[in-house]
Amino acid sequence: MTDSTDLQAAFEQARTDSQHLTERPDNATLLKLYALYKQGSQGDNDQPRPGFSDPVARAKWEAWNGLKGTAREDAMRQYIELIGSLD
Repeated sequence: MTDSTDLQAAFEQARTDSQHLTERPDNATLLKLYALYKQGSQGDNDQPRPGFSDPVARAKWEAWNGLKGTAREDAMRQYIELIGSLD
């Protein structure tokens, strides 16, 4: 996949596919999917870090922030591959 239009289409298809998985992935995989999707769709995390009173939001923020510097296209490819491995 070298064409950005094809990559974007495959990324969106993977997002759709993620809603129809036969089994719910474990929490670590869900965080990875979240982070890769956010990085692929929005780029680096520029949101303020949530406080300790919201551990779920904080875990999501930290997962996404851990991908800082990853190119959007690379995150898209990783997301597509991870969704494909879960089918």
